[in-house]
Amino acid sequence: MNDKRLYKIILGTLNTEKSVRAADKNQQVVFRVVKDATKTELKEAIEKLFSVKVDSVQTVNVGGKQKQFRQMSGERSSWKKAYVRLAEGHDINIANFQ
Repeated sequence: MNDKRLYKIILGTLNTEKSVRAADKNQQVVFRVVKDATKTELKEAIEKLFSVKVDSVQTVNVGGKQKQFRQMSGERSSWKKAYVRLAEGHDINIANFQ
């Protein structure tokens, strides 16, 4: 994978209650990623960017929701998130990433 793609795959971290529970319980970090990213690309990108060992990657496609404001209706765009499980003894400080 080229280095330009490496920096474009990960869009940011997700700091929600569910992602904090995943971090505490399963040693996972949750990222918002581009829609066409594969699991192997995500694993390589995270290992190179953060210098950690990744055990597994799980991805979820989040569908956009229908929204309505007065008479105007629209749809939020779909996006993808990745649950990344880190190897024992590895950690990512997500406070410095954003």
